[in-house]
Amino acid sequence: MARPVTRYDTLVEGLRGAARPDREAPSDFAPYLEKVRRNAYKVTDGDIQALGDAGYSEDAIFEQTVSVAVAAGLERLEAALEVLP
Repeated sequence: MARPVTRYDTLVEGLRGAARPDREAPSDFAPYLEKVRRNAYKVTDGDIQALGDAGYSEDAIFEQTVSVAVAAGLERLEAALEVLP
């Protein structure tokens, strides 16, 4: 069964294009991005500080965070839409 078309599809595609959820990340980001993807509420200032201390700019950390958060949200949206009649 095909996923239903919604009035938000155009907006979601715009978000997907802007956030680039398939963006590659440096390997240093892997544990942090996994935490954002699975348990964002567990992210601490220390997690972000560690990336900053490793030499990453606030902009780079922000862009990677937004990308993985959008990707996680889109995965959940797709899963929800698949179960709708």
